[in-house]
Amino acid sequence: MSPLASLFAILGALLVGAISPGPSFVFVVRTSVARSRVDGLAAAVGMGVGAMTFGALALLGLRALMTEAAGLYWALKIAGGLYLVYLGVRIWLGASAPLEAMAGDGGSRSAPLRSFSLGLLTQFSNPKIVAVFGAVFAALLPADYPLWLALVLPVLIFVQETAWYAIVAFAFSSARPRALYLRARTIIDRAAGAVIGLLGLRLLIDSR
Repeated sequence: MSPLASLFAILGALLVGAISPGPSFVFVVRTSVARSRVDGLAAAVGMGVGAMTFGALALLGLRALMTEAAGLYWALKIAGGLYLVYLGVRIWLGASAPLEAMAGDGGSRSAPLRSFSLGLLTQFSNPKIVAVFGAVFAALLPADYPLWLALVLPVLIFVQETAWYAIVAFAFSSARPRALYLRARTIIDRAAGAVIGLLGLRLLIDSR
């Protein structure tokens, strides 16, 4: 496979993974409808930075690190699972709080920097992304790839990941989704909290 073909194959495989619903998708959706479009876009940039970081690490031999440093990978899974459980519980408990009360904790008040930081942390908290990137790069990256591929690939991963979640942010921050969210915020937040919390528990169970 040529370097150019490998580039598009890796991007395609990672795009499929990004589109698949998970904690990152849930976080961007909730941020977009509960806060603002700007916050949703900030969270999307955080997802892009996280994916670009994993891409750069994969180029440096992430799969080998997973194999040779099993203890570190196990610790990452535990930390990621605990964070997702914490985030899910926090969303669940805050589901019935008035939006005015939530604003003091970064709820309905726009806080792009905080949304970016939480988006980045949510992306980092799922070590399964490490496995996906490691497997995709191991299968599709040529053994002797040119320097331009190493320089271009992380940047394109950032653009692709950010663009996808920006589309999600635009879609769910429009008037109709926001109106739906405001009418059923308690149910939606508790469902989102339950999904994220269960994903965290599953990650903790898998780490055994």
